[in-house]
Amino acid sequence: MDALRVDVSLPLRSFRLELALEVGAETVALVGPSGAGKTSLLRAVAGLLTPARVVCGGQDWSALPPERRSVGFVFQDYALFPHLSVERNVRFGAGGNAGEVLERLGIAHLRRARPRELSGGERQRVALARALARRPKVLLLDEPMAALDPHTRGTVRAELRELLRGLSLPTLLVTHDFEDAAALADRIGVLVDGRLRQLATADELVARPADPYVASFAGGNPIPGSARKTGDGLTEVRLADGSLVYSTDEAEGDVAVVVYPWEVSLAREAAPDSALNHVRGPIVSLSSVANRVRVRVGPVVAEVTGASVERLGLEPGQEVVASFKATGTRLLPSGRDTA
Repeated sequence: MDALRVDVSLPLRSFRLELALEVGAETVALVGPSGAGKTSLLRAVAGLLTPARVVCGGQDWSALPPERRSVGFVFQDYALFPHLSVERNVRFGAGGNAGEVLERLGIAHLRRARPRELSGGERQRVALARALARRPKVLLLDEPMAALDPHTRGTVRAELRELLRGLSLPTLLVTHDFEDAAALADRIGVLVDGRLRQLATADELVARPADPYVASFAGGNPIPGSARKTGDGLTEVRLADGSLVYSTDEAEGDVAVVVYPWEVSLAREAAPDSALNHVRGPIVSLSSVANRVRVRVGPVVAEVTGASVERLGLEPGQEVVASFKATGTRLLPSGRDTA
């Protein structure tokens, strides 16, 4: 399978997009804040933003116009023609390959429907069918889940994951959602102000984030503190509120303490267990995320089930203890900009 190589140095509104990337027969997701340059990279590969060095399968696309690049592009809003049927949308620019792709994506029965008659997931499949009907060498997906409601999102995400794995195409996917990126991509690149902070698998980003921003995007809550070694294999960190927490990571001076919400437990009193770190304080907020509830206690965020919230009677202002293990507490240098 042909590999995609991109080398971009482009002036954007307030910074330069500086990025070199190679994508094989895999899906690479680009995540990061709005305006970081993610969509600009897709547009550069497609030839909609120039100049940029783009090579696919040894062929230099850098001087080719968009229509001569073998690219399938699925736009954030899907960009379907409202007056055309599903079949005519897919046939647009794709010749006679439409029927085969409609069958492959399971939407052949919708061939005569108009986009307004379709669900969000069906519109996404039509947009994908149109992109794939060109038999592209590269697939570009710009926020493919953004237009879906929460109820549909999980099902469509699973379908899209299976489709991408079966295609074995170099695929670049842009998303703001780390959960989408982790589910869909083989590797994830965290892009901030036009530069890659880290490119790794989802597991590696969680276990070994390059900086506090990457940790935050992967779901952690970086907490500033001051670290010193204790001499017994642990590092002691004093937080801004005076709390002491411990980590098996080695560090000295200013650090960001990173603990992931799913590694934090809540109780009315500290339990006599192996969790060395206990942060006591009032509940600042509770917010539902899918089927879980995130609870902020001082600087720490815990993620628990709705049943746990009911069992403990959790509510804002209530004093609780957030507990987490030293082995699950990462320490990162705090000197870098965390965006």
